[in-house]
Amino acid sequence: MVSKQDAIGRVKCVVDTCEYWQSGNQCIASSIEIQPPNARNTQETDCATFKPKG
Repeated sequence: MVSKQDAIGRVKCVVDTCEYWQSGNQCIASSIEIQPPNARNTQETDCATFKPKG
């Protein structure tokens, strides 16, 4: 498990069902990927880094 000090600064994540979510709404993934490249609004975006807990 990654420690709190490894949270990605300036990234807020409220998806508490993700493996990389940490209390305080912090993301502890080693990096994040947001797609698709041609998104035009928030609804069209997707966090490809999401991994269900468990």
